[in-house]
Amino acid sequence: MQGVTVVDHPLVQHKLTIMRSKDTSTASFRRLLREISLLLCYEVTRNLELTSKVIQTPMQEMEAPTLEGKKLVFASVLRAGNGLLDGMLDLVPAARVAHVGLYRDHDTLEAVEYFFKAPSDLENRLVIVVDPMLATANSAVAAVEKLKSRGATNLRFVCLLAAPEGVERFTKAHPDVPVFTASIDERLNEQGYIVPGLGDAGDRMYGTK
Repeated sequence: MQGVTVVDHPLVQHKLTIMRSKDTSTASFRRLLREISLLLCYEVTRNLELTSKVIQTPMQEMEAPTLEGKKLVFASVLRAGNGLLDGMLDLVPAARVAHVGLYRDHDTLEAVEYFFKAPSDLENRLVIVVDPMLATANSAVAAVEKLKSRGATNLRFVCLLAAPEGVERFTKAHPDVPVFTASIDERLNEQGYIVPGLGDAGDRMYGTK
């Protein structure tokens, strides 16, 4: 699908298979999500712009590469987005963090906002939006709309699983925002869950129902 990158690294796919199993414990699910987030973060930041600066090594002075521009922002779609956020911060600890609080109305499947907090000057930063599931895409579309309304212009979206229906809706709503995912699954069921999927990521991560 245009605008979508499927991260098919063997370690990502192996860990995802373990996460899909209904017998995987809450602790293991949480740990695996954190591990996969590191690998997804590696892919989504692959083409960050670099500049150079002069440093002194123990041997000699040299011109060395360093990230250019303001620190990037990880925008977590609460609550499940925090599972991806933790691992990404391990890789990029200096990143700024935004939180977008949305929940899905189980009757309408629409996203309802209840919280938003983000760093200033989003227009000058790369914003990476994280949410494990791109199902109906209602939450993802709403989160990106909110971030754009606060000035963000350079955005990327990272999820663990996506449904074809969600990818289609998201890319139509935000064709300028590339999507990175570990898998595009078969479909959505009548309740708006990804099939075969792995269930509700938030519930499995936090041991709730």
